[in-house]
Amino acid sequence: MDPHRSERIAESIREELDEIIGYEMSDPRVGPATVTEVNLSLDLRHAHVRLALTGTAAEQSTTLEAISHAKQFLRRQLAERLQLFHTPELHFLPNLSPELGEKAPQILKRIKRGRPRSEKNPIS
Repeated sequence: MDPHRSERIAESIREELDEIIGYEMSDPRVGPATVTEVNLSLDLRHAHVRLALTGTAAEQSTTLEAISHAKQFLRRQLAERLQLFHTPELHFLPNLSPELGEKAPQILKRIKRGRPRSEKNPIS
């Protein structure tokens, strides 16, 4: 199998799900959500979908629950749009913690400068 095939499929799934969730779902419980990442299992049977959710914790929980409830609808829409032999089972997860996103620029700057992490000011 082509080593980049799973990456291409994951990106196609990400684009389609982002469009379906953002523009085509009519569930009032679904708040603003963006599909940030799709990780496929090696056998392409399961897709772990990361969502960037906005709003309060209660709104985020409600949005994640509504999207998880609509798994079969989303999977059916993917099957119609993507010509795959087997459409993966969808598993929705909230995006990684925002603290990691804030530390990423600092880590990238340090890597660019070629300096190791100082022991006095560890980033954890």
